[in-house]
Amino acid sequence: MKRKLFATMLAGAMAASMITGCGSSDKGGETEAPKTEAAGDTTAAAEGGEDAGDAGAAGGGQLIGVAMPTKDLQRWNQDGSNMKAELEAAGYQVDLQYASNDVQTQVSQVENMISNGCELLVIASIDGSSLGEPLSQAKEAGIPVISYDRLLMNSDAVSYYATFDNYMVGQKQGEYLVEALDLENQAGPFNIELFTGDPADNNCVFFFGGAMDVLQPYIDEGKLVVKSGQTAFEQVATANWDSEKAQNRMDTIIAGNYSDGTTLHAVLCSNDSTALGVENALAASYTGEYPIITGQDCDVANMKNLVAGKQAMSVFKDTRTLASQVVKMVDAIMQGGEAEVNDTESYDNGTGVIPTYLCEPVVVTTDNYKEMLIDSGYYTEDQLK
Repeated sequence: MKRKLFATMLAGAMAASMITGCGSSDKGGETEAPKTEAAGDTTAAAEGGEDAGDAGAAGGGQLIGVAMPTKDLQRWNQDGSNMKAELEAAGYQVDLQYASNDVQTQVSQVENMISNGCELLVIASIDGSSLGEPLSQAKEAGIPVISYDRLLMNSDAVSYYATFDNYMVGQKQGEYLVEALDLENQAGPFNIELFTGDPADNNCVFFFGGAMDVLQPYIDEGKLVVKSGQTAFEQVATANWDSEKAQNRMDTIIAGNYSDGTTLHAVLCSNDSTALGVENALAASYTGEYPIITGQDCDVANMKNLVAGKQAMSVFKDTRTLASQVVKMVDAIMQGGEAEVNDTESYDNGTGVIPTYLCEPVVVTTDNYKEMLIDSGYYTEDQLK
């Protein structure tokens, strides 16, 4: 793997995260109450639930706390419902809560999970560095913590990390652009713009780092040109992965660099919510040849755009697979054993390397979306019309 550039970005982005992390919780006065799903709801049962149930027959009704960041992004709704269904099928009670992308709400929710007797916590954080106090409480109470998809930073209370190979996600996006633009054989130059997500989300460093380790040599060679000049992580980050913020930035980039008919050939977007903002901006103010756009998560709106030719690809992270793996990890821990991991080198949260299980992401295009998303039961055909 090309890790040199990535390692440099990781150090810089972690520093930026510490500076911006507190600010990322500012939702402009949002006062939405914490969302909690009671343990009786068995909707959206995930594939593999039967296997999880067999493995977790000894669940015995123990209470598991599951903290999710928000319902504003489709993927977290799916993660939460999949996790809840699988854990319940394995014999556990589940306290599932969504924090409306508000850090203090999530802090309170995790503290309440601890005081209410949760015996294990699965946490997908809003800001990976913001949960130090409740994590300390969990450690003091002897409650294991699984960091879910987003690595919890700067805490020695984290027992395990479960995620997709986030560096590979970025690599796949970069490799797709290299192939689509035929950079190995074409002289270029091709114009490209860069978008990634929230600087407080540690995954961003891996997504963007993986992509840039692929693309940077072509930028250095002059085959790829970033006309806006915005290439640093801090410049291309999008607070809260917000589509509107991505759209506003893309509007500005178009006005300053592409309103004169200059062709924009490609846009690297680390996920689908940022891609959607870029696509909305292009629809509003760009008149040139349509660019190649990457994404991640296979959100419904983006898959509709993919079918319509407005997005070239998205990286599919089947949350059912991740939920199944986490349930196995929960089972192993609750039965006094060690959880299965396949990476003990890559994910240092500032207190040491966290034992990790990585699931593998898959590229989805118009060529295979039916097989990957519809035939697999992830979506129905009607959902993507």
